[in-house]
Amino acid sequence: MLMEVLGSALLGLALSAAAVRALASRLPSRRVVMVSGVLGALFGAYLTHFALGPGHYTLMASFIGAVLVSAVVLSLLLRPAHASRRRPHRTPFSLPSRG
Repeated sequence: MLMEVLGSALLGLALSAAAVRALASRLPSRRVVMVSGVLGALFGAYLTHFALGPGHYTLMASFIGAVLVSAVVLSLLLRPAHASRRRPHRTPFSLPSRG
């Protein structure tokens, strides 16, 4: 159990560090990304362990679940890339203001 927790935390940390390195301009602060990656990996390992049950437990499956959930959590932190030629957003069926 201890190996599962430590391995999952290290995998989440490595994945979040890679995300910060590759997508720094599209992510919030580094601390938020690191904490979210580690917590996502720990939750993913727990979820995989719970879903597989006591008779079908493998360490590799738990690590795969940890990486997948951590990647999903980190993808939720991404902001859209800046587009310099975008028009201002108007809501559909809006009337122009006079003033």
